[in-house]
Amino acid sequence: MPTMSRRQALALPLAATLARPAIAQTKQSPGVTDTEILIGQTMPYSGPASSYGTIGKSEAAYFNMVNEQGGVNGRKIKFLSLDDGYVPPKTVEQTRRLVEQDEVAALFSSLGTPTNNATRKYLNEHKVPTLFVATGATQFGDHEKYPWTMGWQPSYQIEGRAYGKYILATKPDAKVAVLYQNDDSGKDYLKGIKDGLGAAVGKMLVGTASYEVTDPTVDSQVAQLQSTGADTLFVTGIPKYNAMAMRRVYDIGWHPTFFISSTGSSVATAMIPAGPEKCVGVMTVAYLKDPTDKQWATDEGFKGWLDFMQKYYPDGDKADINNAYGYSIAQTMVQVLKQAGNDLSRPNLMKQATNLNLVQPLLQPGIRITTSPTDYYPIKQVRLVRFDGKAWVPFGDVISG
Repeated sequence: MPTMSRRQALALPLAATLARPAIAQTKQSPGVTDTEILIGQTMPYSGPASSYGTIGKSEAAYFNMVNEQGGVNGRKIKFLSLDDGYVPPKTVEQTRRLVEQDEVAALFSSLGTPTNNATRKYLNEHKVPTLFVATGATQFGDHEKYPWTMGWQPSYQIEGRAYGKYILATKPDAKVAVLYQNDDSGKDYLKGIKDGLGAAVGKMLVGTASYEVTDPTVDSQVAQLQSTGADTLFVTGIPKYNAMAMRRVYDIGWHPTFFISSTGSSVATAMIPAGPEKCVGVMTVAYLKDPTDKQWATDEGFKGWLDFMQKYYPDGDKADINNAYGYSIAQTMVQVLKQAGNDLSRPNLMKQATNLNLVQPLLQPGIRITTSPTDYYPIKQVRLVRFDGKAWVPFGDVISG
């Protein structure tokens, strides 16, 4: 895989053309020819959220595999992945380039809540499909106001409600504190937790604090929340800040019942930097099979992912859940293209994205992808998992949002 830097596009090489039947006359959107379809994204290959950059690389590797196998309905996927540094003004610049200069057929899996917020209005005004944005912010399922934008992973409110309900059921006298990223994603999580606690929220939620993604540490926020007398803590955010919080909580001798958001729970980019021994007992939710969980070692879907990683992304970290995420979300995009057939108009891409009903190899058992014209939340189920010092181990049943 080539190294991707700021301003550098990742263009997939086209595999050798394979013999195939002639392609029928098609309805074409920008970026579509008889031999290829061009899709693009923005991804933080630099900046505070750069640990997510491996998602773009694993997606590129997946499309490369598909191209090597003949493409989709006779076309190869050309993928442009541009660095935005997790800086919204840069996201706007790169997105305008993709739409107006490169003329992509669709945007796919652009990462981040603040970054997607910065481009959502523009992309909807231009009626560009913005599929499976890599953020769980609830607002990206607003099919009425923004019909050209769709999420993929469980919404942060669904996830937050799962934690709130679990706390209410298992520890009804808990004193809960929340440390959240000061943007729409963090506020979404906070709302979900409050909703999950229900009528008890007034007495159970004893403190909240926020941080900016430019803050050097969260030490003062952790101290502030400890001083509330909380015995239960939830931290939301990107891996860097979840790792900071877990390490600090352990180092000051605070031992709350501890939850972190799934967005910052990768063993490779959160738990190991924090110190795995400092994270034992921490809980989160999962909807994908975690690469560190040995129970999947004989699972056919998981073994297929390992084979993919070995052949198409050998430099990728096989302990990083983000590489399972990129593989899985790319599979969903390919399914949309398959369903679209030879009608690759932008309206038909949205029609197919809103008519999904499928199970994918790396989804946790009992979890499936479903969408409709009035349901822009493809994954609506999660499972609770607990870190044992080496891996995330599932417990309990699938929880529906």
